[in-house]
Parts: sequence; structure tokens; C-alpha cells
Amino acid sequence: MALLSRNADRIFWAARYLERAEDTARLVQEFGELFDDMPTEHEGSHRWVPLLAVCGDAPDEDAPVEERAATEREVVNELVCDPENPGSVTACVSSARSNLRTTREVLPREAWRTVNDLFLFMGSDGSRAEDRRFRAHVLGRVANDSRRLDGILTSSMTRDAAWEMWRLGRYLERADMTTRVVGVRAASLMAHDDGAREYDEVQWMGVLRSLSALQMYQRATRGPIEASSVVRFLLFDDQFPRAVRFCLDELDRCLDRLSRPDMVRVAVAQARTALMSTMATTDDGADLDSAMELVQSLLGQVNGAITERFLSIDPG
Repeated sequence: MALLSRNADRIFWAARYLERAEDTARLVQEFGELFDDMPTEHEGSHRWVPLLAVCGDAPDEDAPVEERAATEREVVNELVCDPENPGSVTACVSSARSNLRTTREVLPREAWRTVNDLFLFMGSDGSRAEDRRFRAHVLGRVANDSRRLDGILTSSMTRDAAWEMWRLGRYLERADMTTRVVGVRAASLMAHDDGAREYDEVQWMGVLRSLSALQMYQRATRGPIEASSVVRFLLFDDQFPRAVRFCLDELDRCLDRLSRPDMVRVAVAQARTALMSTMATTDDGADLDSAMELVQSLLGQVNGAITERFLSIDPG
């Protein structure tokens, strides 16, 4: 059965919004746990502002120092609770629900119920994430419901164009988030001065945990947690589902089942070529940051190609 472009658009963006909500929830939760693992005398060097940079909400670097500072509560409110911030967890869940509300006939009924229940939960309890005592409960619910939704769709959705549009949205958003984590957090760890290296392993563990990658990294490498090994795993591993290479490979697999995907496939190939060319930059923080910016811009071109080919609204 053909999928209307307007339905494809809503499904694609619902998938991106829910992936963004899950990824942001995990980042905020892990960032808070990092403080618990670090000695209190070092907490001042790990302010919450860098988390805004990962999520694309960093303050202007040219602004006065006092304007670039932010408390834990302010950052959590902006990234989790604020419905006016389109990138917050609350806003992303709401946007996903709005998109799926008009495409309920395409997805399994249980999928709609899961998203709607999460929307209601965030409306009633989302603001409690500002309080550390309730943060794990709120953010854990977001991550768990997102994974539950994946399970429902994997086990009960027909493998048709709607399914592939969902996967396109998920994997494109996931690749983008991994490049942001590597480009901001990993690159900054590589660039810091030698005096802070005493706690490197704790911080690299935090980077891996923010992408649910710690255990799989340990299985894949069976070695110590080292900067270059972590970066290579998160970028180039072709078996781990949050590695950028894996996500790009999955985009290609999605395109195999869609009609006339050539222009999108070219954009994906360009992003993959740029990604693989960064292998020589995984030991230098500044070069790595620049390389991830390039890959992110090419992922934006993939999004544009998907929009032009599959999501342009049907006339009439």
C-alpha cells in the first residue's frame, strides 16, 4: 500500500522527536551521575553548561561569563521540562504525539497508547525532573517508554513504507546525537590539560553510558577504556546500533525497500565517506570536533534529501 507523503512526513518526524527525547533524557541522567562519581573538589570544572552544547543550545561564547553560566536546575529545566524549548524532552514528546495523532491508522494501536501515555506523564510529572530526587524516575520513564515503543513496532508492525520511514527518522536522529556527543564531550576530554587526566576513565565511562554503550564497548574491545578506542567504537563500529557507521548502514537498508531512493542514497554515501575519513583525527580533540561538524552538516543534507524525495506534501 502506498504511503501518502504527509503521513510519511509525520511518521519520520515522530521517530526523530522520540529518539531525541530518549537521547536527551539519557544524556541528562548520565551527566548527573557523573557528578556522583567525581570527587567534590573537581565538580566546579564540570559545569552543566557543556550539556547545552551537546544538545545544540549552548550560550554565545562571546557573551559575558555570567551569561554563559547556568545552574543545574536551569539546564535541566531547559533540556527536559521547558515546553517552549523545541528541543526539550517535554516538547519532543508533545511534537511526536501531535504527528502520530493523525496517523494512528498506520501504526499499531499499542504504539499510539505508549506515546500518548508518555505525553500525559510528562505533562503531569515532567517538571519534577528539576529535583534530583525525582529525576531518575522521570528520565527513566522516557527512555523505557521509547524502548517499549521500539519493541511494539518491531514485533507487530508490517514491514512496509511506513516502517522504513520510522526507521529512517530513528537512525538519522541517532547518528546526529552520537556525532554531537563525540564532537563536544569526547573532543573536549581529549583537549583538556594533563592535570585533569587523573579522572579520565570515569569521564570516558560517562561518555559511553550516555549512549548506552559501556557494556558493549567492553565486550567489543576487551581492553581498557581509552580515548581513541572509545571514539573509534562510537564512530566506526558496524555492529553497535548507536555507532554512526551502523546508523548510516541502516539508512541504506531502509532505502532498499523504498522507491527511487537514489538521491538519498548519494547523500548517505557522502556522509559515510566523510565519517570514514575521520579515522586519522580520532587522537586530536580539535580535529575531531571539526570532523564531527562536517559529518553533522552532511547528515543535514541526508535529511534534506529525504524531505525532497519522500516527505514533500502531496498537492491537493
